[in-house]
Amino acid sequence: MTAPERRPPAGARPALEGLCAALLDLPPHEARVLANEVTAMSRRFPSHARLALSAGYATTDVLSLLHTGSRLHRLDAVQREALFDRLCAGTATADLVDALKVPVLMTHGSLSAGPEMIARLTEPPARPDAPLDVTLSSSWPSRSLADVVVIGSGAGGAMAARVLARAGLAVVVIEEGRRFMVEEFRNGTPLDRFGDLYRDAGATVALGRPPVIMPIGRGVGGTTLVNSGTCYRTPDDVLLRWRDQHGVDAADPVRFAPLLDDVEATLQVAPVPDEVMGENGRVALRGAAALGWSSHPLARNAPGCGGMCQCAIGCPRNAKFGVHLNALPDACAAGAVILSEARVECVLHGAGRATGVRVRRPDGSVLEILAPRVVVAAGATETPTLLRRSALGRHPHLGRNLAVHPAVSTAGWFDERINSTRGVLQSAGIDELHRSDGILIEATATPPGMGSMVLPGAGRRLAEQLGRIDHLATLGAMIADAPSGRVVGARRAIVRYDLAKADADRLVRAITAMGRVLFAAGATAVVTGIRGHETVHSEAELVDAATHARHERLHVAAFHPTGTARMGADAQCHPVDAAGRLRGVRGVWVADASVLPTCPEVNPQMTIMAMAQAIAQGIAG
Repeated sequence: MTAPERRPPAGARPALEGLCAALLDLPPHEARVLANEVTAMSRRFPSHARLALSAGYATTDVLSLLHTGSRLHRLDAVQREALFDRLCAGTATADLVDALKVPVLMTHGSLSAGPEMIARLTEPPARPDAPLDVTLSSSWPSRSLADVVVIGSGAGGAMAARVLARAGLAVVVIEEGRRFMVEEFRNGTPLDRFGDLYRDAGATVALGRPPVIMPIGRGVGGTTLVNSGTCYRTPDDVLLRWRDQHGVDAADPVRFAPLLDDVEATLQVAPVPDEVMGENGRVALRGAAALGWSSHPLARNAPGCGGMCQCAIGCPRNAKFGVHLNALPDACAAGAVILSEARVECVLHGAGRATGVRVRRPDGSVLEILAPRVVVAAGATETPTLLRRSALGRHPHLGRNLAVHPAVSTAGWFDERINSTRGVLQSAGIDELHRSDGILIEATATPPGMGSMVLPGAGRRLAEQLGRIDHLATLGAMIADAPSGRVVGARRAIVRYDLAKADADRLVRAITAMGRVLFAAGATAVVTGIRGHETVHSEAELVDAATHARHERLHVAAFHPTGTARMGADAQCHPVDAAGRLRGVRGVWVADASVLPTCPEVNPQMTIMAMAQAIAQGIAG
């Protein structure tokens, strides 16, 4: 670690210092530096997450006392290793160790990789920051007028704003986060960028068995600032299901195709070039070819990509073409303005129709923007919450029908160097099992220093693996899931998601499939993430590990929440009608991932943008 020691007002607790030393086999001084950095990073988390971490640190201290008679930070290296071998062999204690490893390993990785990341940036940005008309909420008047207010500046909100502004309407886009510039991505540490760019510093979790990590972007550009850049057209069979089963006429494949064409042109979508593919993607393509499986370089919105593998923490080359570089500048060129660092408290309405919005500034003061039309595009977790606190959340299905596109990862050890962080973060797709099983496999690395959470164990074993992590290739798989989650709450979104058994079975099949790809590509061992069978050395061991996988112990993440205000023709089942209008009030539309009737089965950015365009065209018309 090369960063100078940070001195937070209240230094890291001894229990956390002991945990850092135990997890990474660190000497006392390095453990203290790391613990202080973890403490500083944790201050960005919401209070419940900070309390959970503090309770976890205290619990490890208690377990150390019970098993050794000494507090964790007083143990020597041999004692720590024996203790954590015992904890990792347990059930509940192993889950505790896995949870506490995440902030520690992310912080350690950021300290280790940060200087090299900055040193690699020898080329200038692929393009300058776009001209945007952005005003801080602190400088906005207490009362103003507009024709349309768009709440949210992500994929849906940006596209809606562009259509409406080009139609000649006075559009105000309201964004809770702030604007980010490319120089921040070029000079910031991985951890600082992660903490700034994600809601709750990336600590959003769907409660359930298993809990599901749900990182959600927040800033001008929304999650397009931090997604992988992977662009899929909506499958025709999905569109037909939305048209025929949910009555969404706009989803007719013939009508939807021109919208997708426009989105592709806006985003400048193209396949990953071989020169920036990276060895991680080549491993996936090689393994798929050996199995005779269908695979291909992924299509992405990243003209000028330099293979920095930093998509998830803001592209330092401005190559990933998020909506802050296309649809939002187009909207501003047509007259739209963006209000940033502004949280919408509620949609104002009276006599059955919208009259505007009330917004809270960071200092607690409020402002109002009066408008006869309001487009809600706050995202699948925030939209239902906003509508509830606006007294517009009475529909019984609002907040229900949440699909999250659950994902698992698998990694393979290779004799040759992979250097998975040198290349495109999400580079190659394997769709052999997509139509038959709803399993989409993608070669997915992580930003430098942030990929070590997949590694099992603690102490010297974990430290040794980190020392050769450039020999590790990683794959991720998503499944098209049943809508088995919900978002509750009005002041704050609380997400509940219970993985359906059939979906959990498919996640286990996905782990097996990814393991087969890695072995076919030449892996000497595969890291499965399955408790008790974390590392396997043959396909036979891989199959045996899958038979022992417990669904509630899978390590699941989700990046594509949808469906919490789904659109459709049935007034009893769909809170939003087939044209995007919120039922029960005039003048309110929803145009984000929450309106998608089911999981779109592919990375959803293009689908969200095309559907938002269709809804906005209806408003303008």
